[in-house]
This record gives sequence, C-alpha cells and structure tokens, in this order.
Amino acid sequence: MRDVAGEIRIGVIGAGGRGGLARHAHNPEDGVRLVAAADPEKEVLETFKEKYDANFVTADYRELVARDDIDAVFICSPDYAHETQAIAALETGKSVYLEKPLAITIEGCDRILEAACRTKGKLCIGHNMRHMQSVLTMKRLIDEGAIGQVKAGWCRHFVGHGGDFYFKDWHADRTKSNSLLLQKAAHDIDVLHWLCGGYSKRITGMGGLTVYGEISERVGDGTFKGCDPSHWPPLTQTGFNPVVDVEDLSMMLMQLDNGVFCSYQQCHYTPDYWRNYTIIGTEGRLENFGVMGDDAVVRVWNKRCGYNADGDITVPVASGTAGHGGADELIVAEFIRYLRGECQPSTSALAARYSVAAGCMAADSLRNGSAPRDVPAVSAEIQEYFTAT
Repeated sequence: MRDVAGEIRIGVIGAGGRGGLARHAHNPEDGVRLVAAADPEKEVLETFKEKYDANFVTADYRELVARDDIDAVFICSPDYAHETQAIAALETGKSVYLEKPLAITIEGCDRILEAACRTKGKLCIGHNMRHMQSVLTMKRLIDEGAIGQVKAGWCRHFVGHGGDFYFKDWHADRTKSNSLLLQKAAHDIDVLHWLCGGYSKRITGMGGLTVYGEISERVGDGTFKGCDPSHWPPLTQTGFNPVVDVEDLSMMLMQLDNGVFCSYQQCHYTPDYWRNYTIIGTEGRLENFGVMGDDAVVRVWNKRCGYNADGDITVPVASGTAGHGGADELIVAEFIRYLRGECQPSTSALAARYSVAAGCMAADSLRNGSAPRDVPAVSAEIQEYFTAT
C-alpha cells in the first residue's frame, strides 16, 4: 500500500452537491490541491475550475481516473455509481475517498473490497458520523464503563425532510438506491455497530410505503429541488419522482455477532428531523439529545429511579461550525493523514460493508414477509486484508 509523498493532487467525481465536501482538502500551503473534477453538469465544472484553478475538468469520470497526475479521488456521485467508479479508480492506482453507502448491494461492496485487496489501494468511506462529537462522547462514556457492559442499542431516525430529499429524485427508485436503509441507515447502523462493538449477523425487517405511495403526481424529472418547510402535511407534496418504490417507513431488528441486540426505526414523514441513540448496559444507559449544535447533550442514567427526564449525569457536546457539526472537516483531514501514512481511517471499509450488508438484508426481509435473514460474511482474504490494514 503506497503512501503519498510530496504534493497530493486530488480529483473529485461528482463535484456538485455532496462533492463540496472536498473543499476541506484543498490546502496548497500544506501540499494538497484539488486539481480535477468530473461531473455531468457543465456549470458545476465551470465553478470548480474557477474556484480551485483546476487544470482538468470533464463530464466523463473515466477520463479523470485515467490521468497519471492525480493521486487520489473523492467519489461523491449518486449511490448507484459508487461501485463502478470506485473500482475504476482503484484499478488505476488511485487512493479513494468514497461517500457512503459503500455500494447498493452486498455483492457490489465485496467487488470494491476485492479491487482494493488486489491493487493494495487505500480506501476510505465517508462515515462522518464517527467524527460527530455526540457520537464520540457516547463512545468515550461507553469505553470508560459508564453503563457497564453493552447489551442493547436502539436508534430512532426522524427524517422530517424525507419527502423533499428522497422521493423527488433517483433515491425513490430502488433500482438506483435499493432502499433508504442504505442512504440513511448506513450511518446509523454503523454507529450502532461501533458503539455496541460488533456487526449484525441476523436481521429481521418490517415496513412499507405507508404515506407517500398515496401521492399520485409523478411529474418530477428525477432531480433534487431542495427542501421547502411549507410542504406540510406530507400528503400535500407534489413533483415526486416518476418511480417511487422505496419504503417511507422502515424498522429492523439486529442480532450482533457479540450477542448484543439492536433495533432501528426510520420515518420520512415526521414534522421534525433528528436522530436519537439509546445504548443500554449492565449498569445503566445513555442517550443523546441532539446530534450537532450548542444544545446537544448526552445523558446517563446509572441509578435506580422512576421517571427522570434529566438523567443522573448530563454531558455537554462540543460542536464545530463546519459541515455536519465539524465532522466533514475532521473526516477529510483524516483522509489526508491516511494518504500520508500517518493514521488509519476511523471507519474501515470492512465496517462500511457490514453496514450496507445489514441494510440490504433488512430490506430483503421487510419485502418478503419479515422473514429473518443472515448477513453473509466477507471472504477470508478480504477479512485478512482490511483487518491488517
């Protein structure tokens, strides 16, 4: 596995939207420059070229990954493109920062990991929630023994802007996203796995298209239009994607390989947007209130009591000012250190794969009578490679 020495030259595939994350890497004074971009939108390329004085822009990602003057790429394109683009980049010797989810199928994830093994390539996955201070605070408290040995983890995800963000473009079509248990829950499953110390081995899912399936206007052109708080209540939404066949309500039960049990719930038509984790151990439980922002806290209950809304301990959560409470800046800085051989990513590609695998198995279960599903393990070669690196 080659560390990058000297100047690091970076290309961005999918330079619009989430591709703006790469701006945190552009630091010529530290020897890191954004030099190239690939995107189907001409305006996005023109903006990128002007902002970073880039020497190469193209509508075809294959032209970008073929260049010898690029050391690493950020891949921030739609989920369904991740597999093809990541493998192409790895095959040409590029290091890769790949936005989550790793891919939209388990097989696609494994093909990416196999390419990384074969090429000895560096692969970092954009699970930035491991850098959010609320999650880090919970992890620290658990590791310090604040709640004893972890036995259960719960997550509730209220996706209040779901109708705007995920049902008016390609996300609504399962051939392009598989399930919103990947686009949204990939983060949450990974956090549950991390806080609870294991990977899901057995899954049961339940859910359906319970509200947005009633909206018959499908005149959207498949592109994101932004979020409008006036779109309320949910059934007043218009302009949905021509294909809407993903669930707007999903639930899953997970048995982890270390004996911990977890649950996850996701709803795309709540009035509010936030996510809440509860971790229960042999000597107490903890829970986050808020994820980012100055008012976010983690509360710990470790004494017998009746109803106690404030908990026994309240731990304030620091928050940065950059994207996602500073998590974007932190994960990009970690990627640069990884390229230089100074650290390993907080989220391994192996962990990212098991997050997708759990989501895929939950989607398969809920679409087939909630029958339990076992999560397939990676090959011994992949396990060995990513455990060692």
